[in-house]
Amino acid sequence: MPKTVAVLPVKSFGRAKQRLAERVGAPQRATLAAAMVGDVLEALAAVRGLDEILVVTTEPRAVEAARAAGLRVIDDPTETGHSEAALLGVDAAVESGAERVLLVPGDCPALDPDEVGALLERRSGVVIVPDRHGSGTNALLLTPPGAVPVSFGAGSFARHAALARAAGATVKVCDLPSLGLDVDTPDDLGALREALDAHTGGAARTRAVLDRLVPA
Repeated sequence: MPKTVAVLPVKSFGRAKQRLAERVGAPQRATLAAAMVGDVLEALAAVRGLDEILVVTTEPRAVEAARAAGLRVIDDPTETGHSEAALLGVDAAVESGAERVLLVPGDCPALDPDEVGALLERRSGVVIVPDRHGSGTNALLLTPPGAVPVSFGAGSFARHAALARAAGATVKVCDLPSLGLDVDTPDDLGALREALDAHTGGAARTRAVLDRLVPA
């Protein structure tokens, strides 16, 4: 299997999850963001086929969590956006000899290591994992790491597919239920609650926060 590096961009927790503001207060949003990142890191560590995990962040608590887990941290001093942070990680991965990269978000705490392990068995140039709405991109598996320019944000699923086709890359779409559950809106938060309630194990930090979450 080619050397595979996961890249996890992490926004400062105080700036995270602004679209939850109508339901969740600022301190709780930061606590939720920290819990989700911790759970994602723990799940990624259990994924078969990953050779390294890079965390791209300037958030001190994320830096501490990553280093406590023995992971490499790439500084993101300007925090200009998710795509820019992802590119920092891709560049660092290439420098370390990565033959492909897996770009994953820090807000999918239901991530199933077995599902992601199965994803890594795919051999396409570009594998896109959409969000549960089918419009965003929750993960990208790129072979080689620079197979396409990354362009996250609204409508990124169609954009990444178009970029891959324009680059002449083989494109596959892979729906992974556990990776489709990112948290941006109150509705997403409800969907995550339901998904975690339906399964035992995993996402212990996020479960604990959700259990005591108080609306703003």
